[in-house]
Amino acid sequence: MQCYPGILPGNEKNNPVMMPLLNFPAYEFTIKSLNKRKEVFDDFRRKFVTLTPEEWVRQNLARYLVSEKKCPPTLIHIEAALNLNNLRRRSDLVVYGRNMHPMLLAECKAPDVPITQTVFSQISHYNLVYKVPYLLVTNGINHFFCKINVEDRTYAFLNYLPEYDLW
Repeated sequence: MQCYPGILPGNEKNNPVMMPLLNFPAYEFTIKSLNKRKEVFDDFRRKFVTLTPEEWVRQNLARYLVSEKKCPPTLIHIEAALNLNNLRRRSDLVVYGRNMHPMLLAECKAPDVPITQTVFSQISHYNLVYKVPYLLVTNGINHFFCKINVEDRTYAFLNYLPEYDLW
């Protein structure tokens, strides 16, 4: 199956799935139709999930982390449950270190959702639980990377995310 950003071939002939063009390399995905909705196979959760604009960003980010940043796929957890102030939440994506401590927390938004202070506040609150050294916020178009010093509660924006082995 050949895949290009913005156009995903469906399982049916001549029935492409149109998705927003993202600021990621092109990756191949398995797409199927189910009761007039599209689903994408999530290699990390090993099941089909509804293909929403946010899921499209999450799937591309996960592939990017594996192919470009050399993250071991077995150390990526998508939609990890967490408890925050006695509320159940789900983090979009967590990457663990080889010692099984969380290293990177990512928040994904749909491409038409602007990255605002509210998004950074959301991921910062989630990081009260995870205490990771790297945060990543993306809507598939704009990507923001932060290096966090949990001990002194400071952060620095990075121009790029280093490869996994340099975390």
